[in-house]
Order: sequence, then C-alpha cells, then structure tokens
Amino acid sequence: MTTTASPSTAAAATPTKGEPLLQVRDLNVRFQGPQGIVPAVRGVGFDLHRGEVLGIVGESGSGKSVTSLASMGLLPDTAIITGSVKLDGRELLGASDRDLSDIRGNKVAMVFQDPLSAFTPVYRIGEQIVEALRTHNDLSKEKAAARAVELLDLVGIPNPKARAQSFPHEFSGGMRQRAMIAMAIANDPAVILADEPTTALDVTIQAQVLEVLKTAQRETGAAMILVSHDLGVIAGTADRIAVMYAGRIVETGTVDEVFERPRMPYTLGLIGAVPRIDEAAEDGGQASRRPLVPIPGSPPALQDHKGGCAFAGRCPMVQDLCRTEDPVLTGNDHRVACHRTDEIVSQNLGPTDVYPLPEIPPLAAAAVPRDERRSVLRVTDLVKTFPQFKGTAFKRRVGSVYAVDGVDLDIRQGETLGLVGESGSGKSTTLFEILNMAKPESGSIELLGQDTGSLGRAELHKLRSAMQIVFQDPMASLDPRMPIADVIAEPMRALKMEKEKIAEVVPDLLAKVGLNPEYAQRFPHQFSGGQRQRIGIARALSVNPQLLVLDEPVSALDVSIQAGVLNLLQQLKAELGLSYLFVSHDLSVIRHIADRVSVMYLGRTVESGDVDTVFDNPQHPYTKALLSAVPVPDPKRERARQRILLPGDPPSPTDKQTGCRFRGRCPVFLALGAKEQERCTTETPAMTSHAADHRAACHFPEAKPAAETVVG
Repeated sequence: MTTTASPSTAAAATPTKGEPLLQVRDLNVRFQGPQGIVPAVRGVGFDLHRGEVLGIVGESGSGKSVTSLASMGLLPDTAIITGSVKLDGRELLGASDRDLSDIRGNKVAMVFQDPLSAFTPVYRIGEQIVEALRTHNDLSKEKAAARAVELLDLVGIPNPKARAQSFPHEFSGGMRQRAMIAMAIANDPAVILADEPTTALDVTIQAQVLEVLKTAQRETGAAMILVSHDLGVIAGTADRIAVMYAGRIVETGTVDEVFERPRMPYTLGLIGAVPRIDEAAEDGGQASRRPLVPIPGSPPALQDHKGGCAFAGRCPMVQDLCRTEDPVLTGNDHRVACHRTDEIVSQNLGPTDVYPLPEIPPLAAAAVPRDERRSVLRVTDLVKTFPQFKGTAFKRRVGSVYAVDGVDLDIRQGETLGLVGESGSGKSTTLFEILNMAKPESGSIELLGQDTGSLGRAELHKLRSAMQIVFQDPMASLDPRMPIADVIAEPMRALKMEKEKIAEVVPDLLAKVGLNPEYAQRFPHQFSGGQRQRIGIARALSVNPQLLVLDEPVSALDVSIQAGVLNLLQQLKAELGLSYLFVSHDLSVIRHIADRVSVMYLGRTVESGDVDTVFDNPQHPYTKALLSAVPVPDPKRERARQRILLPGDPPSPTDKQTGCRFRGRCPVFLALGAKEQERCTTETPAMTSHAADHRAACHFPEAKPAAETVVG
C-alpha cells in the first residue's frame, strides 16, 4: 500500500463548530489493475466531530468501503493513497505499521460487514476480546477476561460468561455482530467505523444491532462513520450524510436537510427508488401504487472516465456542460456537486419531476372479485421434517428437524403473495416442497386446481411448465459457459420446442425484459447484476408459466437497480396476467409489490391477508415486531417511531414445540398474567379471522407488549 500525505486541497464536506476529531482531505485511492491504474476514491473530504454519526451511502462501487478502509490503513499493497487523514491532529496516511497498530482497535475501531470472517475461527470469542484489551492496556488475563464478559453483557449477549467460551461458529449472525461491536468498543475508541454492519441480517436482528451500536456509542462517546446502502438505516441513525458516486462525494449535509430537500439528481434518484413500508396504495388498490424511480444505466468504469460529471451518462437533466466540466462540491452546510442545483432548488424538483416513471397498465384480473378468480396455488397445512443423524461410520437417527409444521398459502390469478419471515422460519423449505411437486409428508399442494401429490409422471411433466422460479443470485443461476440465448432457451428445449420457434422467441423475451436482443450471444459475465436478473426472468417466462416463484429476486441488487426490476415485474404481471409467490426478508419491498402477505415463524403461518390490512393493523406480536423494525427513509418520521425489540433468536427447529412457538420471544407474553401465559404454553393458537381477508394465530392479539421491549 502506497500512501502519501498532502496538504488540504478540498474543504470539509460539512463544517460544524469545534475542532473536528477526524479530518479527511483530498483523499484519493487508486489500484494497480491488469490494465493500468484504476481510481476508486477521488478527492473525498469531510470532518467528523466527537459524538457525531456520519452516514455514507451510494451504490456498489461508489467508494464507500474503500474510503473507510483507507482511513485505517487496511487496504492491500496494490492501493496507492494520497491526501490527508488526521485523527486529533495526528496524520495517519504515511504512518508506520507500528504506529497504525497502536491506533487500530484503540483510538479507531472497525465493525466489519461479515463478522464470521472477521473473527478467528479457532479462538473463543472471549479470548479474542481479551487479546484486543491486553494489546492496548496493561491488564492481567483475569481482569481482561472479566472485562470481556462485561462487554458481552453490555451488547446484549445472553449468559455472557458462558458464551465467552464459545467459538464464532457457535454464535448466530446477530450475536456475532454484537460480539464484534463488543470487541470494537473494548478500548473506548474515539472513532467507530461500521461498514455495512447490518447488511446480511434479518430486520429484527438489524434492529437489535442498531440499538447496540447506539448503546456502544453512548457508552464510549465515540464518533461513528456508518457505511450503508440502506437509506432507512442512515435516516434513523446518522446526524449527517455523505452521498458518494463514482468515488466522489456528490452531496452532503445534515440528514434532515438532504432527505427533505435533495439537490443532486443522483440523490433524488436514490430516495425515489426506495420502496417504503409506510406508503400504501393511494386509493386502496394495489394497482394504484406508483412505480419506483428507476435510475437508468450503471455506474461508469472509472478507468475509462475522460472528465466531466461521472453521472452525466445516467442523468435525465444532463446538458453539454456536464459532459465536459466536473462539478465542484459547493455550498455551506448543505453541499452539492451539480451544475443544475440552482434549478432543482428554485423549482423544488422531486424524484418524479426529474426521472420519468414507466407506465404500468392496469391489471385485468383486478376487475374480477378475488373469490371468483381461478386458484393458481393452494397449500394447506404443509408439513416437512428432516431426520437428524449422529455418527460417522455408523449413523443413527437421534431426532428430527421440524422445518415446516403447518403452512397455508393461497394465490389467485393475477395476484402476488408475499412470503416473509426471519431466516430459519421455513420459507425456503416451503418453496422446495412446492417446486418438487411431489406428495408432501403431510398436507396438500394444489397447482392450477390439481393436487400434485396424486399426479403421475407424465401429468407432472406437463404441469411443470406452469410454474417457474427466479433465483436470488442471478450470477450463480446462469451457466457462465453459455451465451444468454442458450440460457433462455434451456426450458424450451426441455419441453421439446422446435428450434425455429425457439429462435423467434428468444429475441422477443429479451425485448420484453428490457434488454437489447442483439445481446443474445453475450455471456453472463458481460452483464450487470440487474441485467442478469432480467435474463433470469426471461428464462422463467420462456415456457409461458402462470406462476412465478421469486426467491429474494432483488436482495442482491443496489436500490437503484432493484427499482427497475420491481417495475418490470409489475409490468409483466399486468401484461401477461401472471401470479407471483414473492419471498423476501424486505417488508418494504413486499408492501410495494404484493397484494397479499403470509407471515411465517418457525415453520408455521402466523398471520396472512391483504397486505395493506395486515401492515396497517397487524394482529400477531411477531408481525408487529417485524414491521416496527423496518427503517423508513425519513429522518423525522424514523426518529418518532417506536420499535419492539425481540430478545434472542428463534428456538432450534430440532425441538418439537408445544403451545405458541413464539412465546419465548414474545413481548406480549412477558406482560401476561400466569393464567394467560399457561394458555400460550399449552395451547397452539388457531388462525382466527379479524377482517374479510385477514387471519392471525394469537390468543391475545389486543394485548400490549411489555414496556421494556419497546424503544424509541
């Protein structure tokens, strides 16, 4: 890693009173690639004050993580770094490894995105925290071990003394992230750098981790840089925000000012592309829910950038000046790098004023009452268990994994059903059972009115084309050795379709999903993530299915790309009369795209119904907790919301549960009397109707949660 400290050539992003704790000036990071020097960060500058939270947002490749890693000297030797990074007046760029080692984990701490890879797998959690303590402090092993237990208790690890003896793989994802935070704050750092600390977590665990970060910052008084792609997380956590694009800060200011009055087309696009859980259909119908703002194109390859505004190729407001002159970050507390900022401010332009929205035709099936529509998929009381074995040479069954234990789904023609729940709730197993189209262990699965468990092989083969799947990871689901024309043609060949017909259909499918038919002979690696997902959708549509199973189809995409894919799915649904089973952990996406929702917990359906009815008036405590944990990209509204924090993780599916499966984490259960708690312990709640299309499985839906579980 080559680093060079230089005098400041760029003013701080948002100057505030008092001496800044961390000063970054004209930070530039370049990497030596096979085709030459590739810039990653270009002239970034900002100030971070004591106790302040700076949120950094932007698409993948914008330079967010590189900026934070460069500040700690954690980039590889191929990185060429220039500029200045000062901590309390002490220059960090160009410092020796010895000096940086004294600062890392002491004055500046890091919370990484993937805690499993950040921890050493062969050492116990407590040992690793002890090492962090003793590296920077003159402590005995006994005192350091006691302090490690105190830190684990502070971040909410249950039974911290015993869990300190656990290895990283024995912790859940949320517990590992909490342990990482405990290690980060062990030496009362002045600055905490949190790089996407909640990206891979369920929304309930995300809420716990964000609360722990707030506690950690409060206990240490540290300033924090929070890198995230989630605008809702930034809105509820940050004091100031820096929006990055193509290695530069393009807009920065207080979080309230930037969210309420964005002044750069890229920021406007990001905010408009986010589906919101607090926005229902305007007139009560799903078809009236507006399309999301799609930012066209992809970020540029910076090694090919010849000057001008890097966003010019994607900007609807581009003019000739934008292509030749790179705008400078200007302003006072709210600073913007855009030639047309004055026009945006004077005309008070919003996302939909700048970006043209696609027209989504009305859904023909919506005119028909739901009860009169054809049933596409019906799942009744589905059960699936897996044997649990012990031993190597001689295996013996020692128990069962109760993956699915009572799931009900109902999808009608032209309808989208959202399936939600935490990791381990049984969503994926439910999908596998539906896609397998075999007789289930218990219960029934009906596709287009036919019980799949009673059909022969020939009948199943004929019916299989009616249901297709779009996978979560578009790159892993496409054969890298095949051009996309062959990828799309695979399902048609499996059905013995004629070659001439296939040759006609492939270009039409590419055009239908918004891709140029001339790209048919390109390979998957030549496309962006959003384009690859569109290819996956085209492949699924090739055999004219009536039901698409969408397994987290946008979770791996940037919010700007996600918006375009969600709009496409809405258009295809209206044009082709499709039905969707849409699985997602993002309840904001479900609110935007689904007509109905089914909530799963530990293998069972606990609430279902019309999506607006369920989200506006949830009856099950689990649904209430899920909804309260979803961040809203509106700082004022986010700060005013209350969250219900669920303790711990779901119980093991290897234990056969009696009574209500949720009671061990239920905030309502904690507030009940002994008699009511006994009922929850012994009696499994049945699905009860609360409205025309709203059912929930809870004995006490009107009861209030325990006060200690509500924060905010």
